[in-house]
Amino acid sequence: MNSIKILAIVLIVAGGLALAYGGFTYTKDTHQAKLGPIEMSVNETQTVNIPIWAGLGLLVAGVGLLFVRK
Repeated sequence: MNSIKILAIVLIVAGGLALAYGGFTYTKDTHQAKLGPIEMSVNETQTVNIPIWAGLGLLVAGVGLLFVRK
C-alpha cells in the first residue's frame, strides 16, 4: 500500500469516528493547593464537539484520495 491509500483510510476512519461520537471529553487539572501534608486539586471535565460538516469533510476527502490515480 502506498502512503496516499494509507492516508485515505486514516481519513475515512477519523471521519466515521467523528460522525459516530460527535466529540470527546478530557479531564484537566485546574487548581492545586498544598497545605502542609494535605494536598487538594480540582479536576474539570472539558468537552470538545466535532461538527458534522468536519466528519463529512474527512469522509469525502478520504474517499476522494482512494480514487486518485497515480
